[in-house]
Amino acid sequence: MKTPNDPGTIDLMTGRLLLGYARVSTDAQELAGQRDELHAAGCTRIYAEKITGTQRNRPELARLLDHLRPGDVVTVTRLDRLARSTRDLLDIAERIQEAGAGLRSLAEPWADTTTPAGRMVLTMFAGLAEFERTLIIDRTRTGREAAKAKGVKFGPRPTLSADQAAHARRLIDQEGHTVKEVADLLGVHRSTLYRALEKKETTQ
Repeated sequence: MKTPNDPGTIDLMTGRLLLGYARVSTDAQELAGQRDELHAAGCTRIYAEKITGTQRNRPELARLLDHLRPGDVVTVTRLDRLARSTRDLLDIAERIQEAGAGLRSLAEPWADTTTPAGRMVLTMFAGLAEFERTLIIDRTRTGREAAKAKGVKFGPRPTLSADQAAHARRLIDQEGHTVKEVADLLGVHRSTLYRALEKKETTQ
């Protein structure tokens, strides 16, 4: 008889442990549908959570990945239940592969890394993701160089203008306010005010 702490069902044909992962984005959504599909696919140990996919901290997914053993298979109903983006999917798939385990999606059979075809598809995706990343870096570099050629300066803008710094100096020197009081008045941190005052003094 299966106990609540039983880690999962072993596929008798392959000896693999079948693990499921289910996720919904809000409390208003239900996990029952995903659980039913995963149970039907042979998964009796299911890690499930209600959390938006945009959040990096997904405790149940982390638990699943930490407990993977060689030969295990992680099953999801759809890939968007598992990952936030292509890059995220590839990172998770890599962690699963490093554990010697496999990944499969019920809705996307081409994403089955337990088969040579599925592994090839994800390898192609990894190449495309790297290619896209290179293009973005190149476009960003080209844009920055063109902007610099036109006199655009990059870097953080000063929080306080020269006029604000001059006003702050008058409040401190002539009206006797403390640096903390002036910083609070201007809505900045004291260190920001100190930097603005020092910069004004060096430019005078």
